[in-house]
Amino acid sequence: MYPRLSAQDVLLCDSCETFSLQCHCELCQINLCTNCVGKHLLDLSKRHNVVPFKQKKPTPNYPECPKHADKHCELYCEKCDVPVCSICVSNKHRGHILCNVLKNLDSMTQRLQQDLEELETRIYPRYNEMSSDFQTEKAQIETNYRKLTTATDQQGEILHQEITAIVNQRKSEIEEMKTKHMAALEKHTGEITHSITELKQIILNLKTILKSNDISLISTYKSRNNELRRLPPQVRVMLPSFSPQKIKTDQLHEMFGSLSPLSISTEEHGDTMKSPEAVSSPPVKPLIDKPRLIATINTGYACRLHSVRCLDEDQFWTCGENITMMLLNLQGKQLESITIKSGDRPVDIAVTRDGYLVYTDYHFKTVNLVKNKQIQAVIRLQEWTPLHVCTTSSDDLLVTMLSLDETQSKVVRYAGFTETQTIQFDDQGRPLYSSGYFKYITENRNMDICVADGKANAVVVVNQSGQRRFRYTGHTKKPFNPRGITTDSQSHILTADFDNHRIHILDQDGQFLRYIKNCHLRAPLGICVDIRDNLFVVELDTAKVKKIQYLSTQC
Repeated sequence: MYPRLSAQDVLLCDSCETFSLQCHCELCQINLCTNCVGKHLLDLSKRHNVVPFKQKKPTPNYPECPKHADKHCELYCEKCDVPVCSICVSNKHRGHILCNVLKNLDSMTQRLQQDLEELETRIYPRYNEMSSDFQTEKAQIETNYRKLTTATDQQGEILHQEITAIVNQRKSEIEEMKTKHMAALEKHTGEITHSITELKQIILNLKTILKSNDISLISTYKSRNNELRRLPPQVRVMLPSFSPQKIKTDQLHEMFGSLSPLSISTEEHGDTMKSPEAVSSPPVKPLIDKPRLIATINTGYACRLHSVRCLDEDQFWTCGENITMMLLNLQGKQLESITIKSGDRPVDIAVTRDGYLVYTDYHFKTVNLVKNKQIQAVIRLQEWTPLHVCTTSSDDLLVTMLSLDETQSKVVRYAGFTETQTIQFDDQGRPLYSSGYFKYITENRNMDICVADGKANAVVVVNQSGQRRFRYTGHTKKPFNPRGITTDSQSHILTADFDNHRIHILDQDGQFLRYIKNCHLRAPLGICVDIRDNLFVVELDTAKVKKIQYLSTQC
């Protein structure tokens, strides 16, 4: 039943058809006015769920069964991977694992959303970039061919009338080569333009499907992202060159000079785009029996140090209990320094994929980006205070936070400085993290998010979706006090045990492997690894940074 429309287009109650509707029963799928809600709830044979009309959920758009008329597919066969109706179940799907089709809708929609995001943010921009490169290359070609023409003209002026015919002949050859060259580029430009148009249509179709909430369209969607990740071939051309000769009248054609032939070929991209899920396997580097202290760097800080982040294998950023962050080399020489405007020390630092420094400011409740020595607050918080920060493989930011009343903690993901994910509770609604301050954070190669929760005396690891994987609470009877945390190319998790003056090394599933404790560590706090898997450790009280080798270089 649908409400009638009055002359003023007012939606009326489905029950009395007199008063305007204000509520909706999600069980019975009818709209009610406030007068009829009480009568409706008198039917105790059903568990009615009456909500304000504005909060009603959209009616599921179940697909029609292609085999049985007037039947809708409200179930999903996980074995056959198809939507089915009740008759299908009794015929061909008896004994199969079935679920409500809506339960499968979320994962299918998520896959579509991922495809759309990859098309919009990665594949489509690369095609546009290639198109732009072609335009630049065409301009360079024009310049090169003008130089060839000029060289030909100069040689022709020397030979005067006798060489005019040959000059014209060479110009004709150059023009023909240029025409072929341009034609080859125009052809490839056209192919790129066609692909861009096709990508736009795919993106538009995906948005339409996602907006329609049409299960039939979503179920039949076939991804083309694997096909489109392989970028079109590049055009490789060996440009002609002009080699002038000393003029001998009787051998004008030979001595005038020759053009090297035009060579046009295509080659596949060596950097074919990988899917976001594709992660290359690094060479296997086993743990060495006795970690080796490579260097001890005196940072020159007059105060205690908290954090270290490698810029490369020879340079690293540090911060501590003052308002200055310093970039140092392995000899302890200061290469750069940044002073915080707020007058309060930074809590933690991170380095983006482009090499820019990021730091958290507890006083102003901001996350800040340092670019060309200019400080910009890119994230501003109100009810929460930022603590520790790290960058991810996709260049997102992960930030641990503490509520202003210091009773709650959470992890927030930012993509392009826009909040995209909050991780705070487990599947039972229990807090994942304690309400303490020390919560160093890192991302593992398998996309797990690892937090060293100092107050909870545990390393808490969740997967990319924020679901808890495990908690590591130490390997000895002594109290475990984790602070800094990092991961390496082997997906090891390393955490600094502050009170016990050692580093714990775990595998990606939380199994203890061994300690690093023979390098005279004193109160280790912040840690990180460089691109060669060397470990950098900050000692809080000595203000020293120690570089340690703990993996074998033999693969």
